[in-house]
Amino acid sequence: MVFEPGKSGNPNGRPAGSRNAATLALDSLIDGEANAITQKCIDLAKAGDATCLRLCMDRLVPPRKERAVTFEIPKLEKAADCIPVMGAIMKAVGEGDLVPSEAAAMGKILESYMKATELTELAERISKLEKQNGER
Repeated sequence: MVFEPGKSGNPNGRPAGSRNAATLALDSLIDGEANAITQKCIDLAKAGDATCLRLCMDRLVPPRKERAVTFEIPKLEKAADCIPVMGAIMKAVGEGDLVPSEAAAMGKILESYMKATELTELAERISKLEKQNGER
């Protein structure tokens, strides 16, 4: 049977929730064997099989979430204050209080703060200059 271009034999598409025949065949092969397969994987992991060990650990240990970072930083009031704060971040990495990826994330936050502060400082300076020029 040949269908017209742009039209299929099933205009409504595949029914919601229907499963592929290959998936159904695999499921029927595994049915009843899940416990034995899982136990075999655990046994192999205990025997030192790295792949099985990784598989078991991936199931047992949840992925690590970011942790809150707390340490003292110098006060931030103007863009120039970012230099000692970056020094504090670098010191924390050197002392092992922060890992480099945490320091990089903090550096990005600090950079955003610095840009916002610089823009605010520049806007204030421009406004002040405009007032001085307008008053003359």
